[in-house]
Amino acid sequence: MKIKDFRSLSPSAQEALRMRAVKAVKEASTITEVCQQYGISRTALHGWLKKYQQGGLKALKAKKRGRPKQSRLKPWQAATIVRLITDKLPDQLKLPFALWTREAVQQLIWQRVQIEISIWTVGRYLKRWGFTPQKPAKRAVEQSPEAVKKWLETEYPEIKERAKTEKAEIHWGDESGLRSDHQAGRTYGRKGKTPVIPGTGQRFSCNLISTITNKGVMRFMVYKDQFNANVFITLLRWLIKSVKGKKVFLIVYNHRVHHAKKVQKWLEKHIKEIEIFSFPPTARS
Repeated sequence: MKIKDFRSLSPSAQEALRMRAVKAVKEASTITEVCQQYGISRTALHGWLKKYQQGGLKALKAKKRGRPKQSRLKPWQAATIVRLITDKLPDQLKLPFALWTREAVQQLIWQRVQIEISIWTVGRYLKRWGFTPQKPAKRAVEQSPEAVKKWLETEYPEIKERAKTEKAEIHWGDESGLRSDHQAGRTYGRKGKTPVIPGTGQRFSCNLISTITNKGVMRFMVYKDQFNANVFITLLRWLIKSVKGKKVFLIVYNHRVHHAKKVQKWLEKHIKEIEIFSFPPTARS
């Protein structure tokens, strides 16, 4: 048997062949006779005999191939790491990272359980735990999901019903453009669940104000100055003209400009053409 033929055998068949060959030599057969009988090389047989002398028959047994299946982390240690990745950010745990990367998780494991693991192994752990690299959503720390849900379940249905009765078109308005909540990096999070990064609700000044209807029709206006009552009123006038005779129900996110005296006085004069409604103060994301 050639060496390449031996390697094509299953581990159990290789083990049986090694033991039969060594046993034959021990029963007074010569190395040449055993090599001819089993079709193996003298080099291979000498190696098996050496292993037998050092460790007995146990040394001839087949060894499992590949990486050991047993995790280096104990179940409770893995559970701790998963909980921290899910509930915390690296900087909250005094790690020099803004997002969860393999390097950040590697340092977290060392910080918590003093086990040194390679970057590649960390990647396999994250995949096994159900984490994938994702672009996180950013949510203002002031936001109240409960208040938003309540508004959508109670106040919005009334607005929608009124719009249907008065044949008004519902618009959702906001100022946008370059914003402070832009997120370029990626962090690890559970598959199918976008991780959330807490941050302030304050945004950088933007030069674009836009609205979108429930049917996806978008209108926008670019302006040079800061967002103020004059800019907002200009948008309101433009909206009235753009809907071609329909009344506008504009839903906004409760900016102070929306409640300015100048704006309110203007709205009173155009009540038959446009009305504005506000999200709760904690709805901003």
